[in-house]
Amino acid sequence: MVTIVKCPQCQKDVTWDVNAEWKPFCTERCKLIDLGDWAEGNHKIAGKSEVNNDSEDTDSFTDYH
Repeated sequence: MVTIVKCPQCQKDVTWDVNAEWKPFCTERCKLIDLGDWAEGNHKIAGKSEVNNDSEDTDSFTDYH
């Protein structure tokens, strides 16, 4: 039985097997477009946001000049 999936980028049919070089993408181009989207922040994984909650107030530092 052959498993066919859709390319996440262009929706073209992709055969899911050990010989599919770019799976789940149909081509290297679609893979690189997706990677670029992640790098630009266009894709996100839902979860708790990490916020820097430093308790130090930078306005309270003493100037030692």
